Amino acid sequence: MDVGDHAAGAGHVPVMLGRVLELLAPAVDAARAAGRTPLYLDATLGMGGHAEAMLRAHPDLRVIALDRDTTALERSARRLAPFGDRVAFEHAVYDEIPGVLARLGVPSADAVLFDLGVSSPQLDEADRGFAYSYDAPLDMRMDRTQTLTAAEVVNGYPPAELARILREYGEERFAQRIASAIVRERERAPLDSTRRLADLVRTSIPAATRRTGGNPAKRTFQALRIEVNGELDIWRRALPAALDALPVGGRVAVLSYHSLEDRITKRVLAAEAADTTPPELPVPLPEHEPRFRLLTRGAELPSDEETTTNPRAGSVRMRAAERVREAT
Repeated sequence: MDVGDHAAGAGHVPVMLGRVLELLAPAVDAARAAGRTPLYLDATLGMGGHAEAMLRAHPDLRVIALDRDTTALERSARRLAPFGDRVAFEHAVYDEIPGVLARLGVPSADAVLFDLGVSSPQLDEADRGFAYSYDAPLDMRMDRTQTLTAAEVVNGYPPAELARILREYGEERFAQRIASAIVRERERAPLDSTRRLADLVRTSIPAATRRTGGNPAKRTFQALRIEVNGELDIWRRALPAALDALPVGGRVAVLSYHSLEDRITKRVLAAEAADTTPPELPVPLPEHEPRFRLLTRGAELPSDEETTTNPRAGSVRMRAAERVREAT
């Protein structure tokens, strides 16, 4: 997601809301059919828009609402207050799902949603340092109780490590040039503001490149945000944990905002939906049959109408899957 461009945009609108509700409803129905009170796990609560819609659509639904950002939890708690004890709020990172469920004494979650990327509270508060359209301290922490900030990364990481982060997490062609410029600048004075960093990136890349593709700082800001928050490492742990928490008939939906997240999602879901019977055997073995079936053909995109009215939806890719077999 292009956080700088969105930051000046309108307020929070849940992304692909109708499709999320449509994909997760059968999992709620399956729980009822099995005699359970349906449970929805919102692993990235944000402003609570998806959770509110799920609660309204299913009056018997209970919700576990996770977020690593205490500001998001506080705001969503006010929004979801009318639903009373149907909602349990948890300050946790989404790879902590097994621990959260165990602490609450919950054996499984029937429907799980991950809306990845940066939430509206983080974008709309200039002092969070996520957006290059504001001048703010270089922070970028989703969880402000952690210690590592973007300022510590740009001022303390070795040049080679900075270049690697920009190249791998930002898919930045000019990673080496930008990293070298950061090192030169921090030797004069520590880099401590988003504007100084954005200006430095802009002057570090060729003029012809600066004229196309939006703000030239967006890839650097994405890379730093991913590093500060450990997003990809967490996601590699979180999605398998969520899949393990689903009963047969349970469903997961994932909204990704850049190719790195979506690539991990695609790989994990494809592996779970594959038959692993050895090819030399004449018939599939039950214990090797797929545990999940894919609910989307590739990655689904938002409608043109949604991307026009909701800028945050512009880069989203959705994938979803349903559990069809217990683990053996």
